[in-house]
Amino acid sequence: MVTQFMADGTIHLHRNDLPPGLSFGPMVAIDTETMGLRPHRDRLCLVQLSAGDGQAHLVQLIPTALGGGGFDCPNLKALLTDPAVRKLFHFARFDVAVLRQYLGVEVAPVLCTKVAAKLVRTFTDRHGLRDLCRDLLGVEISKQQQSSDWGAPELTAEQLAYAASDVLHLHALWARLEALLAREGRLALAEACFRFLPARGQLDLLGYEDPDIFAH
Repeated sequence: MVTQFMADGTIHLHRNDLPPGLSFGPMVAIDTETMGLRPHRDRLCLVQLSAGDGQAHLVQLIPTALGGGGFDCPNLKALLTDPAVRKLFHFARFDVAVLRQYLGVEVAPVLCTKVAAKLVRTFTDRHGLRDLCRDLLGVEISKQQQSSDWGAPELTAEQLAYAASDVLHLHALWARLEALLAREGRLALAEACFRFLPARGQLDLLGYEDPDIFAH
């Protein structure tokens, strides 16, 4: 394990799987980094997780051809499918699809801050993670490493810091958005959307994102 310290949290880098016995409590924030934005083509490289405690655990998935364990990560898979742990994402639609594609698991139950933001922040079209962190938490996060090579055998300190920032603030962000959903009477609607997200991701993998079967 490699540990890195940053201003707003501590990063623990694990290779191939989470260590046994690691608990994230009742809700874990999750994000993924891939070689691109097409799950059928662009492999899963990194899974980031946080319990909202300032600690980020990053699992680097290295293909067997490069001397890694591939996608045989039983501890990570057990967490992703644990019905007692809610999985908190930003744009869960992509993440649950890529996790299904490469790990062969259905991630549930799911929460999504992007869906929540779109349901209550109807006064703006800015629902990116950077915008939400700035507007709701007063936190500035950098996106400079977003397009870097996540398949590199050795990730840079800058890449690790970027990846960690995508999960370290999600718990606080969800608390603000959940309160707004309750205030606007849309929490039950949001929960219904969240329950559908694993199926939405599967539809994308089957090629139903274009044309969208929900379009006219």
